[in-house]
Amino acid sequence: MSIPVISVQAKPRDAASWAALASRVEAAGYDALLAADHPGAVASPFVALAAAAAVTERLGLGTYVSHAGVREPLLLASDVATLDVLSGGRARLGLGAGHTPAEWAMLGRERPDVAGRVRRFVAVAEASRALLAGETVTLDGPEARAYEARLTAPLPIQQPVPFTFGGGNSTLLRWAGEHADVVALSGLGRTLPDGFSHEARWSGEDIDRQVALVEEGAAGRVAAPGREALVQTVEITDDAQGAAHRIAERFETTTAEVLASPYAWVGTVQEIAAAMAGHERRWGITRYVVREPHLDEADRVLAHLSHAARHEPRG
Repeated sequence: MSIPVISVQAKPRDAASWAALASRVEAAGYDALLAADHPGAVASPFVALAAAAAVTERLGLGTYVSHAGVREPLLLASDVATLDVLSGGRARLGLGAGHTPAEWAMLGRERPDVAGRVRRFVAVAEASRALLAGETVTLDGPEARAYEARLTAPLPIQQPVPFTFGGGNSTLLRWAGEHADVVALSGLGRTLPDGFSHEARWSGEDIDRQVALVEEGAAGRVAAPGREALVQTVEITDDAQGAAHRIAERFETTTAEVLASPYAWVGTVQEIAAAMAGHERRWGITRYVVREPHLDEADRVLAHLSHAARHEPRG
């Protein structure tokens, strides 16, 4: 088993705690610090990530994920390029189709149907990546418009800037298999009536289906994109069965699905590491994102994985 790549998603509350968090995440050996992008509901991610860049040297920095429905390609590309320059080449571009109706409504836009959101995502993703690569872009809608848009300055240091797709739409999973560097699976299903929360979609069969779509899209590539899971909850315990039962009730799923899922780390650190090995064998998942509230537990898992790797017999 390879050592999983683990990143942290967090929301800044104030300058001192955000800087301390960025330093802690880097020192512990995480791969990246990622910020949510929900305009009006959380801090501006690119401002926050630029502040984190100032107190770190190695840590990757990116959105998880930006909302293609409300982000314009040239502005998004400019933000990513600026972050890349200010961080010395550590920016990540994370993008999804968007799901929160309020984010369209607050900008005076009507949320498109699923097909419209898919078309908008592809237009924004392809345009943003082209702009970051120094190309000139013209789009003539209806999903997105731009006229001879060009990113003249600053240009990103990285070529290309690493690109993560986050989402579960079938069409976009195939597209991401062909185009993305990383495909992030969240275990989130249909958006519920409150417009923010989701059904849990944690079954192994559903992940099988999503991974098959990614592989289908990647058929012509030398290497398929990396596969990543967003960890919704972490509980280190000697009673994995009992903890999984409680989590299953909270997420309206089954105990068996919780124990088998990459979206929950449950059990001793040894049991969690063994589950990760199973996720890699079945789905090729070698990357995880944990949220800040679970950082203490994630530190223990990362320390165990690092220790095991250092002491693994060499054949």
